[in-house]
Amino acid sequence: MVEYVEVTSPSSAPPRPAAFTATAELVERLTGNVASVIRGKHDAIRLSLVAMLSGHHLLLEDVPGVGKTLLAKAIARSVDGSFRRIQGTPDLLPAEMTGVSVYHRERGDWEFRPGPIFANVVLVDEINRATPRSQSALLEAMEEVQVTVDGETWPLPKPFFVVATQNPVEQVGTFPLVEGQRDRFGLIVELGHPPRAAERELLLGTGGTDSLDAVRPVCTTQDLGAAIAAIRGVFCTPALADYVIDVVSATRSHRDIVLGASARASLSLLHAAKAYAAMSGRHFVVPDDVQAVAAAVLSHRIILAGGTDLHASIALVRRLLETTPVPRG
Repeated sequence: MVEYVEVTSPSSAPPRPAAFTATAELVERLTGNVASVIRGKHDAIRLSLVAMLSGHHLLLEDVPGVGKTLLAKAIARSVDGSFRRIQGTPDLLPAEMTGVSVYHRERGDWEFRPGPIFANVVLVDEINRATPRSQSALLEAMEEVQVTVDGETWPLPKPFFVVATQNPVEQVGTFPLVEGQRDRFGLIVELGHPPRAAERELLLGTGGTDSLDAVRPVCTTQDLGAAIAAIRGVFCTPALADYVIDVVSATRSHRDIVLGASARASLSLLHAAKAYAAMSGRHFVVPDDVQAVAAAVLSHRIILAGGTDLHASIALVRRLLETTPVPRG
């Protein structure tokens, strides 16, 4: 039985600024662009854009052939910024991602040559095929938007958005992401197989790779940065902040969870809820926003007693939402 607690009415929130109107228009353009390529996956597209607009990173986990890489490319092409792709392989070296310092004999000095991680949108395809050593090269970049090479720190372009894909079925030649790496992904999204109607459209030449060539940028990096800043300003009552803490804390005390979600997860959950609210046309957060993104934000961050299983983790997070008291106002 869910308990309801009275909270301050959203009418006490600050007046809606013009920035949210621009953000709503931006979201509509981005959604239409990506949906022209990825058919029948509205929820997956929405959560993927929540990750980008909340200023966090995205992990796409699903079986091969459902459009994970295609989704990442469609998002990247919708933004008029730089895009780079890194293919995860067992022989991938950290320097091949971050960059390397090259010595010039004629000049007698060193020159830093940036790697593919120096881009606004970075796709790390099949990240779990890269070794833990190579995966760890992403930790500093994803958390601090910078990389350190040969003792010198280099800032990365802003906004900076990492999309990584992985196949949960294949085990040979893969290296599971460590907890610290998974915790740096704001959301995890499954695409699943397309609905029958969408798959039929794909067979008849609508959507898919053929439509990707027609995708054009609908926003600049400045537009995206302004939208992220505006979303961070979405109004949240103290009671809603307590609700976020209650949901995350529930993962730390459940008997079936060995490792609960971190404090970073609380921030990710709040930021994602704010992005979901803004995408829904509101400049304040309600409990429905938290509930809509909680499974995507928390399920990859927890470890169950029986081992890591995304579907079981999602189901458990949803059960925790049903038993956590919900603010109401």
